[in-house]
Amino acid sequence: MNIALPSPRIETIIQPDPSAEKAQLLSGLLSPQARIDPKYFYDDLGCELFTRICELDEYYPTRTEAGIFEDCRDEISTALPSAAQWVDLGCGDCAKSARWLDHVAPTRLVGVDIAGDFLQSSLTGVAARYPRIDCVGVVSDFTQSMDIQGLLAEKPESPPVFFYPGSSIGNFDRPHALRFLRSIRQHCGADGRLLIGVDLVKDRDILEAAYDDAQGVTAAFNLHVLEVVNRELGADFDPDRFRHRALFDSEQQRIEMQLVARREQAVHFTGEATRHFAEGEHVLTEYSHKYTIDGFGNMLREAGFGRYQVWTDANQWFGVFLAEPI
Repeated sequence: MNIALPSPRIETIIQPDPSAEKAQLLSGLLSPQARIDPKYFYDDLGCELFTRICELDEYYPTRTEAGIFEDCRDEISTALPSAAQWVDLGCGDCAKSARWLDHVAPTRLVGVDIAGDFLQSSLTGVAARYPRIDCVGVVSDFTQSMDIQGLLAEKPESPPVFFYPGSSIGNFDRPHALRFLRSIRQHCGADGRLLIGVDLVKDRDILEAAYDDAQGVTAAFNLHVLEVVNRELGADFDPDRFRHRALFDSEQQRIEMQLVARREQAVHFTGEATRHFAEGEHVLTEYSHKYTIDGFGNMLREAGFGRYQVWTDANQWFGVFLAEPI
C-alpha cells in the first residue's frame, strides 16, 4: 500500500506587488543610466538559455565550483555542525543541496526562493527521497530582506548552515553584499555557518569570454531580457537594434553586462512614457563582481564572521568559503 507523504510546509514572507515591480522596472529604464534588474532574465526561455551558458567551454564558474564541491565535500562536511538546519538560498530545484544531504545529514532543509509554486514541487521531491528530513519552504526575495529567525528558532538545538552556491553574491554591489552577509550573520547565532561560492579575480580575457561566448548564447540571453520588458511594460524594444557587450572594469573588479544601442532610437512604454537612446548608449543589465580571497575574507570579517576556511581549484579561479561567527 502506498502511503501519501505530507506536503512540505511553505511559509510566505513576501506578497508580490506586480504594480510596484512594474513601476520599479520602468523607473530603472527611464533613469539617466538605464538599467534592468537581472531577475528579469529568468523567464522560461531565459532559464533555458542560462542552462546552456553553464555548459559552455568559456563559462567556467559552474563546473569549477562543482569540481571543488566534489573534491572537497568530505572535508567541508566534517567542518560543519551536526544535525544542522540546511538553509538553501535561491534553492531552485534543490539539485545542488541534494548532493550534500547524504554527507551532512541535516535535521531540516529550508529552501528559500521567490518562486512559490516551483518551491513546493522541488521540496516535495526531496521529502519523498529523504522522509526523515523536515522540508520547509520560504517564499521570499532574500536578496532584499530576510527574516526567518522564528522558523530557525523552532529547532534551537540545530544550528543553521546557510548555503549560497553559484557566485550570485557577485551580482550585488559591495555595500549590498555586505548588508546581505550581515543579515545571514544575524541568523547564525553562535554556532551557525555560511557556505558560499565566490568567483575570483582573474585574467580579463578569461572573464570577458565567460560573459561573451563565441557561440553567442550569452548575447541571446542578454538580448532576450528586452522581450521580457516588452511583455511586462507593453514596450516596443526591438532587440535587433541593440547588441550585447560584456566588459571587465578592473578598478571596480566586476563584469558589466550591457545592451548597446546600435543607432539613435526611441522606445515607448504603455502609459505614454518614452525613452530616447543615442547611438552607443547602453542599458545596464547585470554586474558580476569578482573578489580576491583576502578581499572577500575581509568582507566576511566586517560582516561578523570571525573565521573562515576556503577551498579553491588548481587555477584559483573560484573559491568556496566556509565562514563562522566570531
